[in-house]
Amino acid sequence: MPKFLRTTAAWRISIWTTLAFALGTAVAFSIVYSFVAKTIQGRSDTWLSGEAAVLARVSKDTPQDRLYNRIVREVAELATEELPDDRSANGQKLNTVFFLEIHANSNDAPLWVGPGPDDLFLKAIQKTNPAPGVPQSIDVQGWRTPFRVVTVSESGRTIYLGLSSRGDDVLLRRLTRRFLILWGSTVLMGFLISYLSAYRTLLRVQRITDTVAHVSSKDLGERLPQPVNSDEISRLAKTFNHMLDRIQSSVNELHSVTDAVAHDLKSPVTSIRGNLESLLSGASNAPNDVWKDSVGEAVESLDRLLTLLDTTLDVAEAQAGALRLDRCAVDVSAVVRQMLDLYQPSMDEHNHTLNIDLEDQVFVDADWGLLHRSLSNLIENEIAHLPSGCHISVSLHSHEASAILVIEDNGPGFPPDIRTRAFERFVRGKQSRGHGLGLALVDAVVRAHGGKANISDRPGGGAVITLTLPVSVLPRHGTLTGSPA
Repeated sequence: MPKFLRTTAAWRISIWTTLAFALGTAVAFSIVYSFVAKTIQGRSDTWLSGEAAVLARVSKDTPQDRLYNRIVREVAELATEELPDDRSANGQKLNTVFFLEIHANSNDAPLWVGPGPDDLFLKAIQKTNPAPGVPQSIDVQGWRTPFRVVTVSESGRTIYLGLSSRGDDVLLRRLTRRFLILWGSTVLMGFLISYLSAYRTLLRVQRITDTVAHVSSKDLGERLPQPVNSDEISRLAKTFNHMLDRIQSSVNELHSVTDAVAHDLKSPVTSIRGNLESLLSGASNAPNDVWKDSVGEAVESLDRLLTLLDTTLDVAEAQAGALRLDRCAVDVSAVVRQMLDLYQPSMDEHNHTLNIDLEDQVFVDADWGLLHRSLSNLIENEIAHLPSGCHISVSLHSHEASAILVIEDNGPGFPPDIRTRAFERFVRGKQSRGHGLGLALVDAVVRAHGGKANISDRPGGGAVITLTLPVSVLPRHGTLTGSPA
């Protein structure tokens, strides 16, 4: 057997499948063979018992005169004619039935009808001593197959009627031979069908393997062919394609993030470097206050830089589905009220008026820290981009298993080209001094919690930001209503 065949999965699958089929059919044939053999033997035993009873009745009813032996012999010979014609391999008719009658109280020779010599049968019967009425097997010298014998004793006479098992054995051997031919042909055909089916199926898997092997980090656009039928291989191909889509999306996100971060890092890094170089150039004459101011500006720039990096990484993880959430039941109304109290002085500085409509005890299964950061970004975004003297309205209500937070204002609203992309990273207006990550973080966090964020225009001017989050059924242990501390 070629090695390339023996090392294929199709070969191993077909071999084990064929072995299981062959073993199962062999066991089934053994059961059928046993049933047929018992049926054939039962038929022979029934015939023997019936004929022996008839011959015993004839022997009893026939007068004991000179014609007795002749009459009983003829009846016995007629009984043998009822059996199928049994012949040898060369076509010679075989005599496979014997009749023996022994008188217990007579010195006459036993009455014998059957193949000779009869002394061999007498020895076999005397050796076995079969019980009356029960068919038994006896082995006769010179005969390859045993005889089934029925004994009937009545009125001092013992009648033995025997039938050779040769015909039954020939029939069973013929059945076995035909089964082996049929069994071998079926097993061979089953092996071929199993091998071809497994080969065709695994050929599709090999195509998937070859396609995946050609996929590289430089070219993630190649996809697996998806057959029309919806079997396991098709679902595997769809799963691989879905995985490649996610990998390609993650790689593209990584490239865009690294490019944007590299671009946005230039300004703060350049500013920090300029402050430090300026300080070092006049280090000998600079007073302590100048040192402190320069170092303070550098620290503030580093803080903004760290905030930029943290937010960028959080948004990237959230959009890639890898953001780690420390969930607990959070009272959103309490968190919103706490955030508004925190930013109230800043709103007063900008002459903003605030209208609050918060439903109490609205719980969501959320990460408190990320939810806190998202709300902080929304409120800071309102304060930073609204002109002085605007009206801000914040409402929170639960509806159909969702917590709906709405923040609206009467400001200028989002420009049309920005509104449709406001939740994308690094998208910002022309007058914005931020990095375009605030709303992107809000959207990413809301989606990571199974909710959605939406921006729309307010009738009469202004913007409406709506956050929808799934609510918790009941407050659980560890419920947070304010600061985690």
